Amino acid sequence: MMKNSVSKKPSKINIGVLYGGRSGEHDVSLCSAASAFSALDRNKYNVTAIGIARDGRWYVQEKPEIVPDKDFGRKLALKKSGVWLVNHFEQKNKLHLYNIKNKNKEVVVDVVFPVIHGTFCEDGTLQGLLELAMVPYVGADVIGSAVGMDKDVAKRLLKDAGIPVVPSVTVSKQNWKENSRMIMKEALAKLGLPLFVKPVCAGSSVGVKKVKQQGELAKAMNFAFQFDTRVMIEKAIDCREIECAVLGNEKPAGSVLGEIIPNHEFYSYEAKYIDPNGAALKIPAEISKAQSEKIRKFAVEGYMALGCTSMARVDFFLDRKTGKFYLNEINTLPGFTSISMYPKLWEATGLNYSDLLDKLIALALDRHEKKLEIKTEGI
Repeated sequence: MMKNSVSKKPSKINIGVLYGGRSGEHDVSLCSAASAFSALDRNKYNVTAIGIARDGRWYVQEKPEIVPDKDFGRKLALKKSGVWLVNHFEQKNKLHLYNIKNKNKEVVVDVVFPVIHGTFCEDGTLQGLLELAMVPYVGADVIGSAVGMDKDVAKRLLKDAGIPVVPSVTVSKQNWKENSRMIMKEALAKLGLPLFVKPVCAGSSVGVKKVKQQGELAKAMNFAFQFDTRVMIEKAIDCREIECAVLGNEKPAGSVLGEIIPNHEFYSYEAKYIDPNGAALKIPAEISKAQSEKIRKFAVEGYMALGCTSMARVDFFLDRKTGKFYLNEINTLPGFTSISMYPKLWEATGLNYSDLLDKLIALALDRHEKKLEIKTEGI
């Protein structure tokens, strides 16, 4: 006689939405986090919001609150409550957070979902911490994050892979102090005017200036050096800005293409986030089928050349005069509001926002399982 069996519901995955951070893109992250935190399916996940304050301290949000914001529409508030210890050693592939002022308060995270941008967030440093913790996490791993954030190293690898990039020169802060006149002379001779000056390791157009006249270059360089120890001087292309969302680990795929049409002189931080009319998004981009297929192909190849996994938004410049395109940069933790380009591109390709989040969590778990198979001891 068979016994009655009671089928157990699969246990929910504990997701830690990590947001905020020490970078200049802190406020952008709060906005992205509001959308991701809201959209994660509570039938599948227990969701905890974990904010990183501007000073680098971590705070579990015991009562997460989404509030209006004058610049970003809405954001996930970051309340500094408690003193939290992040304990990741020998915790069986889980992240444990303890409130050391209240020992009964403990949070356990199975998968970290970083919705966080910029320095100390998507440059490999956070990813290194999570690798040490042996905790699954969404987004590129250490190498993909570090290289994707470093515009100079990324360009070298892309060129080596045969992918066209915009001509540029990179200058260190020390070299600038010692040889600024020579640097400007050589850059102008090589690249001409106009130019863009940008910090090598920063996102969201933080620290970027367009230089139209020779006399503006030194001021733009000094401004950019406030945000990094290396600065890139890049030839300005009269271009359309085309973007492709890439998703996957070993076999990544590219989305349909979209176009950013800025109403400012270029797609600045203000145009991206502050001015509600700063830019229009056109999906799909109005370009030929042949050109679209070629850009999507190079988006995936560029993604793989930089060692990316999970996701990235790959940005291209399409020269208005020649029709030539250049891979501008790869963003490994792109903006994640429901109206951001990355999720909008996948929505247009047939993957809605909530399903995209599920796919990213599945990719994080798959990569983690494969890494656990790697031997770390000698034979």
